[in-house]
Amino acid sequence: MGLVDVSRLPKHVAIIMDGNGRWAQARGKPRTLGHERGADAVRATMRAARRLGIPALTLYAFSEQNWDRPEAEVNALVDLLCECLVSERNELVDNEIRLSAIGRLHKLPERAQSKLSALSSETESFTGMTLTLALSYGGREELVDAARALARRVRDAEIEPSDIDEAAIELELPSMDVGPVDLLVRTGGEQRISNFLLWSSAYAEFYFTDELWPDFDASSLYRALEEYQARERRFGLVPGTKTKPAVNESSDELERAI
Repeated sequence: MGLVDVSRLPKHVAIIMDGNGRWAQARGKPRTLGHERGADAVRATMRAARRLGIPALTLYAFSEQNWDRPEAEVNALVDLLCECLVSERNELVDNEIRLSAIGRLHKLPERAQSKLSALSSETESFTGMTLTLALSYGGREELVDAARALARRVRDAEIEPSDIDEAAIELELPSMDVGPVDLLVRTGGEQRISNFLLWSSAYAEFYFTDELWPDFDASSLYRALEEYQARERRFGLVPGTKTKPAVNESSDELERAI
């Protein structure tokens, strides 16, 4: 294992957690077991990110399109979410991790909404790290909702159409509350972003791995960070031009052995 330069960490890491079902099926087990083991990977990744000092971690937990999966699997996923919101409560509180959620949360069952709201409220003042769960989320859907919100403001004479610019749109995007994505990771061997954080990933570095999500751990995150730090982020400028890097400016260490 190499070194991760903690002076050049991404401020916002987003992960598409793919491969739970395939992991289970390869072992002759039900897909639900893969989701359960995936929860262990979430815990390991969250701990590693918090330990390094990454300010924001966003996880694609349940997409808007996932509602079309078999009812039994959807119910199992909701039950697992509810269990995790209870079992991980002390982990979040003890490490001062703020829990947030984005997506069309009103579509979640009431039991999930209630637990999510309670834990989000309890941790809202924490500043150690922000863990965002994308639930019933879709990037296109988020943009549609933002467009509708701005249209209502124009209709109500709160703003003029000419007032709508990138900044105005970003204010209507919950995913931008923690800033743009610096590093987007997808597990499971697929190389697409599947309607995830379309706006905030505009200049993200993409890292794809064949590793299935239940096998993802701290070492996996370190490898993604090493790859991220080996790249030159130009933001549309020419090579060698000084750009504003996505760094953790609060760190006073140069390198930490992993």
